[in-house]
Amino acid sequence: MTQVTESKIDDVTNCDVCTKDREFLRRQSRPHYESGAGPLRVADLFCGCGGLTLGLAEAADRLGYATEVRLAVDEDAEVIETFKENFGKHLTETSIRQTKIEALLEGDLGTPSTLTEMELAEETGEIHVLFGGPPCQGHSNLNNHTRRDDPRNALYARMARAAEVLHPAVVLVENVPPVKNDRGGVVDVTKQALEAAGYDCDDTVVNSLGFGVPQRRRRHILLAVSKGRFDPKTLLEKLASPCSAHGSRTVRWAIEGLEDLADTRPFDAPSKPSPKNQERIDWLFAEDRYDLPNDRRPECHHSEHSYLSMYGRLHWDEPAQTVTTGFGSMGQGRYVHSTRPRTITPHEAARLQTFPDFFDFGADRTRSAWARMIGNAVPPLLNLVIGMAIIPLLGLSAPGEALGSPINEARPLASVGD
Repeated sequence: MTQVTESKIDDVTNCDVCTKDREFLRRQSRPHYESGAGPLRVADLFCGCGGLTLGLAEAADRLGYATEVRLAVDEDAEVIETFKENFGKHLTETSIRQTKIEALLEGDLGTPSTLTEMELAEETGEIHVLFGGPPCQGHSNLNNHTRRDDPRNALYARMARAAEVLHPAVVLVENVPPVKNDRGGVVDVTKQALEAAGYDCDDTVVNSLGFGVPQRRRRHILLAVSKGRFDPKTLLEKLASPCSAHGSRTVRWAIEGLEDLADTRPFDAPSKPSPKNQERIDWLFAEDRYDLPNDRRPECHHSEHSYLSMYGRLHWDEPAQTVTTGFGSMGQGRYVHSTRPRTITPHEAARLQTFPDFFDFGADRTRSAWARMIGNAVPPLLNLVIGMAIIPLLGLSAPGEALGSPINEARPLASVGD
């Protein structure tokens, strides 16, 4: 195990940006994201519970702008209800839609808008930023059945169709890095369609850890910008942590203070392990170990394998591994708590995903719904950093004084939060 030095921990504690983001995670009341200059008008496709929207809204708020969600779409009823609980009080009925994306955006790439699409564009109005995280399970390295050749992969290209119909200034698509290896070449197909529609495009892979998210989570980012606004390649090359002078944020930074809330509400309670798994958890603590030896793993994990984190315990002063929908089971990753003999709770998983305490996941939701919403979400702090770079370049009516930067001159994010 690589020890994190005390000086690195102190650096995180003493960093103004880390302090501000930590306060954001622990905030109990929702900011009024609908107040401010602008507004910044956004559309969130495959919106899930709203991680991308929340990150961009927080970025806009820190820059003095209001956010107006003009469209949010997802086919999952429970995640749409959660999106409504967090953003719906300020939206019209037509803004949030529970439906398949292909039912709204039905036309082929490069063809004139259909009647349904023209109606959608009229109801949605002007959009500054269109973003989405299309289903990534078909691209995931954890999917051994249909990897790289999954029908869901084609949904990625619906983001280009949305741009053709809604004409946003900026398009942001987030996915797992293996999306680049899709057998249908869906990233290239999408970029070609966007370029034909008048956008400049570039893409890259980032590690969320470098953007203030306290977990190792690599993501593929495609950024498309309508010609003449700013250069997406320059912006992506300049993306950097707002506080890169010290070590990464850790499990402690994210979830300290939640250790003993297990009896207060279901959201703060861990999953109940099987007797055998509880025995494994107890062994890790009794032996002060973080990795379970082969002879204590299930038989299928006894041979040579690369899944060391399975059945593992989180390191308190290191970042977490990628939080997935399986965070409630020690058999699906390193999800045993650092200091308590249990797996992490939904609340702790949400914090590691950088969802703040004011975000309402619904007290009456099932554990499977919480796991799906939290594990499939894009960490809001990742989109916060991206939003802090993009928003000043959009030419919105500025709060107080102009915040915009010259065209094609994206400012480095090292200054964010100064």
